Amino acid sequence: MGVANPDAAAQLTVRIAQELGLSGLRIAAVTGDDVRTLIHDESPLHEPSCTVAETGRSILGANAYLGADAIIPALEDDAHVVITGRVADPSLFLAPIMHHFNWTTDDWTRLGAGTLVGHLMECAAQVTGGYFADPGFKSVPNLAYVGFPLAEVSSNGDAVITKLPGTGGLVSTQTVKEQMLYEVHDPSAYLTPDVKADFSSVEISDVGNDRVRVSNAGGTTRPNDLKVTVAFDGGYLAEAEVSYAGPGAVQRATLAGDIVRDRIRNVHGVHLPCRTDLVGLNAIHELEASRDSDIRDVRLRAVLRCNDRKAAEALLWEVEALLCCGPAGGGGYRGQIDPSVLTYSTFLDRKHVSSETEILTV
Repeated sequence: MGVANPDAAAQLTVRIAQELGLSGLRIAAVTGDDVRTLIHDESPLHEPSCTVAETGRSILGANAYLGADAIIPALEDDAHVVITGRVADPSLFLAPIMHHFNWTTDDWTRLGAGTLVGHLMECAAQVTGGYFADPGFKSVPNLAYVGFPLAEVSSNGDAVITKLPGTGGLVSTQTVKEQMLYEVHDPSAYLTPDVKADFSSVEISDVGNDRVRVSNAGGTTRPNDLKVTVAFDGGYLAEAEVSYAGPGAVQRATLAGDIVRDRIRNVHGVHLPCRTDLVGLNAIHELEASRDSDIRDVRLRAVLRCNDRKAAEALLWEVEALLCCGPAGGGGYRGQIDPSVLTYSTFLDRKHVSSETEILTV
């Protein structure tokens, strides 16, 4: 995907093709997802439930999720490479399937089946053993050389998911089931720009070594609205770390975190949440430090999200100062400040969004 600038990505692709000595290549840039001019102060946002104005933040961009119908014109124009802006993940796979089999944009059952194929393929190795292995429970052979998936699609939308022979990983009914349910809130109504897909009656069967058939997916009329991701200026994200090891490591790291939070608030006057985690102990699950006091190696991570760069710099100063001014035995300091982008969602009637295709040739 070209994301923010498909035209520039297409031009870069032309230059790369020329450097490689290729000729006769047709490169398509698909635009139309940029809907910044359609988002205004009173536009409602979801998660959080407020208007754009109520966020108090500046918009950096707004992009609608286009569907397969935005990609098909490029395929009909014999493009070898298609570069898009924001497009729903399954649509990237559904478009060539529709083009190959001449499916119409209102063939809801087949579109639902094709969307299932796209959904299974969209995260690459997640359906071939990536993000799946759990030693002692779920074994994956040769994961270091995991192969990307292939889909052998039939004209009715049923498909066999497989991978190249000799590659690592595996394709099993379990890897397919896990990926099918990935990021799906309602298997009977998986909403995309193309269709409301129905995975609730899908049949998944093993048909050979690393070969799994998926069938019986369906779909109904596509949503009238398109999802839009609105990006806002999120200020700065400051992050700093330091390690403690040996007896009492957890207690020393806990004290260090207390010091940082105290000084950020009472010395620097930054009245914002300053998060401190002990990585390996409570960064994910907030356990009481005393329950794991025998841990001999722990890393303190302090994080502050703020609009003022001086506040962000203060966090880095305070964590680095722990090396000489904090508990005993601190080391391995690392700190960085990054610009932060916050994203929220809204919806637009699809009639207000249109796509365009430009073909470049080499």
